Amino acid sequence: MVSRKTRILIFLGVVLFVIGCSQLKEEKKKPNIILIMSDDMGYSDIGCYGSEIKTPNLDALAGNGLRYTQFYNTSRCCPTRASLLTGLYPHQAGIGHMMRDRGADGYRGDLSENSLTIAQVLKTAGYSTYMAGKWHVTPLLPGNKNPSKHNWPLQRGFDRFFGTIHGAGSFYDPNSLTSGNTFIAPAEDFYYTDAISDTVVSFINDHSSENPFFMYVAYTAAHWPLQAPPKDIAKYKGVYNKGWDELRKERYQRMIRMGIIEEQWKMSEPTPGDNKWEDTEMKDWQAACMEVYAAMIDNMDQGIGRIVAELERKGELDNTLILFLQDNGACAEQWGFWRENEIDVDPDTLKPMDKGELQYRMQPKQTRDGRPVRSARGVYSGAADTYVGYDIGWANASNTPFRMYKHWVNEGGISTPLIVHWPEKIKTTGEFRNQYGHLIDVMATFVDVSGATYPKTQNGKEIIPMQGVSLLPTFENNEQLSRGAVYWEHEGNRAIRNGKWKLVSKPDLSNSFVFDKQDQINLTDWQLYNMEEDRTEINDLSSQNPDLVSQMAQDWYQWAKDAKVIPKPIPKK
Repeated sequence: MVSRKTRILIFLGVVLFVIGCSQLKEEKKKPNIILIMSDDMGYSDIGCYGSEIKTPNLDALAGNGLRYTQFYNTSRCCPTRASLLTGLYPHQAGIGHMMRDRGADGYRGDLSENSLTIAQVLKTAGYSTYMAGKWHVTPLLPGNKNPSKHNWPLQRGFDRFFGTIHGAGSFYDPNSLTSGNTFIAPAEDFYYTDAISDTVVSFINDHSSENPFFMYVAYTAAHWPLQAPPKDIAKYKGVYNKGWDELRKERYQRMIRMGIIEEQWKMSEPTPGDNKWEDTEMKDWQAACMEVYAAMIDNMDQGIGRIVAELERKGELDNTLILFLQDNGACAEQWGFWRENEIDVDPDTLKPMDKGELQYRMQPKQTRDGRPVRSARGVYSGAADTYVGYDIGWANASNTPFRMYKHWVNEGGISTPLIVHWPEKIKTTGEFRNQYGHLIDVMATFVDVSGATYPKTQNGKEIIPMQGVSLLPTFENNEQLSRGAVYWEHEGNRAIRNGKWKLVSKPDLSNSFVFDKQDQINLTDWQLYNMEEDRTEINDLSSQNPDLVSQMAQDWYQWAKDAKVIPKPIPKK
């Protein structure tokens, strides 16, 4: 006969066991998180946002998830990465411009010790953390064989890293290619986009812990140079013979039919320097450039498909939150077009590189098998011995229907697709979300879904609070977020969006990096646009709303002081 006391103890043991199992089950419900970002692509460059480029895997994620139509980046590679990783505005994270210390805290060109990365924060919730791709938030001078690694991924919360520290380079022999904390040479038959995708698949396969994982996938596609495997380029042979004007019209009409943009938003006019296709020389070469650009995006999408397939194989797809976005608008830099000579090295002096030999140049002088790298207007791109970008007309088509490009804070420079996929949470699939959001919201969202704790201090340093709001409520409905204004500044380009209103200004390009000595901002040189009626920024309403312009300009100025935009240093000569 079991005593009453024993029965009570057995009952309590069962209760505690059930509670423990329930808590363990709850822990397992934390989602894996995969954050995918592409490089230098325009708003309309993927199929589910209006492109003719084949991106079936991204399209499938969008069809079984959500598409955000008014999400914003910061218009440039490294400021975007700093903001995305930390949940802060770029200047608060120390990267208001590029990777050079300009003598003020907002412009150190190095990730601030008063910031934390998503990887560091998710560690508080038990996440394993992995990264593959482009880092670009700490200085790395060309040829520096032993740089400081204090802000490299492994020192910023990631358990494993494969990728590049520098911001640009050859897809066949990228400078600063790194595994963990060690520079490495590319393997045989190396192509960087494939290497990133395959590394992510490997990391997922290797992950055997009960912990959830965070994966940051930072592709360099489709940043110049235009380089892609021949099999992918062949898919687009002849597709762009029609030219950029016709392509832009086709994308615009497709985007209206898809519901990505409103029909009342008229397509913006081409910018100065953007020739009409009919007046353009070397049309065959121009079309070929766009064929390679499309192939780079196509190849990236194939890799994303392999990543999704690996999640499915491991039974992890349903409880993995996947985000896809882009770091800035399309690039109109026309890389290499200014060069008079295709090569700047004597071919007779070249020889094949040794296996394992490192090269340290962003633009290599030679291929690994000893051929000179060619870079100039008219060089047919794609192979390892070429290094050029595409023309401004294609960038304008990539950004359909918006104005301007990477660098600027008009819609063409800062608008990005955002695809969110999470089958366990998102039940109203295939829908659009029209709330405006910003990179700063990604950290807040991940903290929300993971249950992580965002620290107030780290290693004795005060950590700047998160600046964004969580997107989690929008996963279930299309209600507007409870948020105020969002802000931009890059190279003197500045903007503020608050509700339906956007105030934007471009600087005097002859003095684009300098505000005046009193740190005062000219509050008159602004354009005002109604984003509900005119997101393509055609009808400037500033003269009709002077009080609103004044108030929003003052709000921007106050933010600029608070967010370390001001003082803005004068660049060293």
